[in-house]
Amino acid sequence: MIKALVFDFDGLIIDTESVWYDSYREVLSGYGMDLKIEDFSKVIGTTDEVLYQHIRENVETKIDRDTIEKETHEIYKIKMGEPVLREGVEDYLKAAKEKGIRIALASSSSRQWVEGYIRQLGIIEYFEVIKTRDDVSKVKPDPELYMKAVEALGIESSEALAFEDSLNGLMAARKAGLHCAIVPNPVTSNLEFEDYQVRISSMGEMTLDALLDKISDK
Repeated sequence: MIKALVFDFDGLIIDTESVWYDSYREVLSGYGMDLKIEDFSKVIGTTDEVLYQHIRENVETKIDRDTIEKETHEIYKIKMGEPVLREGVEDYLKAAKEKGIRIALASSSSRQWVEGYIRQLGIIEYFEVIKTRDDVSKVKPDPELYMKAVEALGIESSEALAFEDSLNGLMAARKAGLHCAIVPNPVTSNLEFEDYQVRISSMGEMTLDALLDKISDK
């Protein structure tokens, strides 16, 4: 029986990933690099170091990470505008609360980043537990974030369902022993996900009750 839902944040609750991809691609084009979506999608859900290793391997000139970060963040802010929840997210949060299912969040991003957005979006009250990179020694695909979240909830891993949009997140959730529902965004939809319980294009595709029924049937 599922007693808790554990949500990823970036790319799942709001589609920051598509905006980051467009922003990085625009900046890196000035360095003569064409950032492919399939390469960017592989580094989603983990540390930025993975992305910068890829950049260093594909840019002939020496790069200044701080400069790239600054330029990318400036473009991101313009492109992002007002954040919007992905389809069906708030419906799932409301449904879980009504059913007495506990709700947590596990993100490889910083607490300041995550809480800033979910406060702005007016959904922070739904989350009983929030674990971010500030709470662990290793982020996804390491399972520590999910293990910490489940521990804080006081339940067994097998009683929790993770919602993820990336391979790194899926691996982290499954290593921690959680069930996992995949909800890819436009950047991660091309990835070959395996070992998940259910995949939906968005939380607007089916109700939470219907999704939980699918989980219980597996």
